[in-house]
Amino acid sequence: MRDYLNERSRQILEAIIEDYIATAEPVGSRAITRRHAMSLSPATVRNVMADLEEMGFLISPHTSAGRVPTEQAYRFYVDSLLDVRRMAREEREEIRKRCQLSGKDIGEVLKETSRLLSSVSHYMGIVAAPRFASNVFRHMEFVKLGGRRILAVLVSRNGAVQNRIIEADEELPPADLVRMGNYLNGLLEGLTIARVRQRILEEMEDEKTRYDLLLTRALRLSQQTVAENGDEVFIEGQANILEQPEFADVVKMKEIFRAFEEKGQLIGLLDRCMEAEGVHIFIGSESSLGQMAGMSLITSTYRTGKNSMGVLGVVGPTRMGYAKVIPIVDYTARLVSKLLELE
Repeated sequence: MRDYLNERSRQILEAIIEDYIATAEPVGSRAITRRHAMSLSPATVRNVMADLEEMGFLISPHTSAGRVPTEQAYRFYVDSLLDVRRMAREEREEIRKRCQLSGKDIGEVLKETSRLLSSVSHYMGIVAAPRFASNVFRHMEFVKLGGRRILAVLVSRNGAVQNRIIEADEELPPADLVRMGNYLNGLLEGLTIARVRQRILEEMEDEKTRYDLLLTRALRLSQQTVAENGDEVFIEGQANILEQPEFADVVKMKEIFRAFEEKGQLIGLLDRCMEAEGVHIFIGSESSLGQMAGMSLITSTYRTGKNSMGVLGVVGPTRMGYAKVIPIVDYTARLVSKLLELE
């Protein structure tokens, strides 16, 4: 469908999106011709707007004569129209000045990073601490301790080790534990720990696995081994969201804040951001979080000296200033990576 947009339609769509980002008010044809250097009549602009609405890029709120961009429009804008601006020297200096490590532990640094992301973007800053889930699986081993208690040893490719004492449903002989480890090592080699969790769930739902008692037991033990710990997520600037006119509804705001307070679903979303390095943009329903309707998340991965990965980013309305926020998130992630890798 996007291929059918000619240059005129693209220009008008871009103008509508940028006006709506700036004003939060539905955009009409006269506003387009008045604010933008287009040698088009309001009637011509109206016809193009009607076509864009039919294609799913615009909607008409209530009885307003203006139009509002849809999630599909923002996605097209980000992928095809957006001219990401260069960060001002003052912004880079402010971020560098506040990203200082002297006398601080990593938790303090990341908390301050979430504050500065909020301050510079004027939205909500979010930083997830480096997580074992971002590491790549190398080896899993089960050691019998006594009775049903087992020491599970999980080793990642970068040498990080996680030990956990788990309890099986019944007492298992050492030979079975060795076979289980061999099976899991072959199944999970090369996956991130976050993807390992998903793969285990997929295997447990596989009908063939259900008929193999040893494999079923192995998957249950591995599920306990890679269970998530209480991961640290730093969120700052919630008050900035309250200032956005589209979130004046108190009920809507309570839903949003509940999603960030519980953090469980949010951590799952951030795990998806760690599947590949670089900047990720989730617009509205793309996040698969119902509470995030009408909101966008821009993230980037960062690395530490131990080669583990974390995520930082900015949360705001779908009409956020993408051209401004994307370089802020990207620059901050690269700077934090550089600083932490020097530690």
